[in-house]
Amino acid sequence: MIKLFVILGSINALLAVAFGAFGSHGLKGKLSADMLSIYETGVQYHMYHAIGLVLIGILAQWAVPSTLHWAGWLMFFGIIFFSGSLYILSITGVKILGAITPIGGVLFLISWVLVAIAAIKA
Repeated sequence: MIKLFVILGSINALLAVAFGAFGSHGLKGKLSADMLSIYETGVQYHMYHAIGLVLIGILAQWAVPSTLHWAGWLMFFGIIFFSGSLYILSITGVKILGAITPIGGVLFLISWVLVAIAAIKA
């Protein structure tokens, strides 16, 4: 598990940098300021939680593995739901995708609670 979440975190950090560069260079002038701001929020949370995945992988050496296992997967799917929906929403303008974003946010919240629980139990 240590290796898996460090790898997933690293890949997601790479993707966050790539999506950030695409937003700065490829989308500037093509999206409204509001939509570009939504896209940038997706990139920010993508990177924060990519780092979180790496942290979970590292913490798994000392803390409760099953709790961190759940935390890692919830954080990973949070990235997909939260950042993914914001990327697609900002590019397509399909507003209904905004209904998916809070699901990712809840997954992020639960994953961070699980990280805290794992640290307390360690």
